[in-house]
Amino acid sequence: MTLAMRALCVHFFTATGAVFAMLALLAAAQGQWAVMFLWLVVAFAVDGVDGPLARKYDVKTNAARFDGVLLDLIIDYLTYVFIPAFALFQSGLLPGWTGWFAIFVITFASALYFADTRMKTEDNSFHGFPGCWNMVVIVLFAIEPGFWTILGIVVALAVAMFLPLKFIHPVRTERWRAVSLPMALAWTFFAGWAAWVEFHPQSWALWGLVASSLYLLFAGIVQQVRPVRGQPGL
Repeated sequence: MTLAMRALCVHFFTATGAVFAMLALLAAAQGQWAVMFLWLVVAFAVDGVDGPLARKYDVKTNAARFDGVLLDLIIDYLTYVFIPAFALFQSGLLPGWTGWFAIFVITFASALYFADTRMKTEDNSFHGFPGCWNMVVIVLFAIEPGFWTILGIVVALAVAMFLPLKFIHPVRTERWRAVSLPMALAWTFFAGWAAWVEFHPQSWALWGLVASSLYLLFAGIVQQVRPVRGQPGL
């Protein structure tokens, strides 16, 4: 297989995320939340692999007809934002006006963030919360806090998208990558496990999901507070 064909196959692989997004949406429309999250976890895994493959085969040069960054952003908005927001609204975790408020805030703020030209920091981390609502919503489904707590989390993270806070990319952020990458893999495993057992409250998957989520959420901020000597925090 030529290098150009391999690069093109990477685009094809990325595009499968749109298929998984549709399967997740169909499951959500039927109220099959565990199935929906399983498809979103599969899409999350694809998103974690296609980036390194795209850089390995230099898709910008060898398959330049398709814009891999744009393709990735389209699919990410579906799987990271749109479908999780719909699930949060449709599931009843946020009753009445709170559900409407949450989906408006999530979709509006995320659309702006995904178009932000300053999304990435110099060390390939994210400038502000990167709109990973799929990771947030699955934890909310798992622990089912009160609706005021959920609403507070939604508002805080939406605001954090535009604050000078650092959030790691578990693959591309070099600092602590030896911990961050296994933690992201652990999150994927625990998320799939939690969805598979339909968020059973006695499953160890829930503890692993919460612990790995907290690391991925706060590791960048800790790095920012304690930067490498001689380098700025953000």
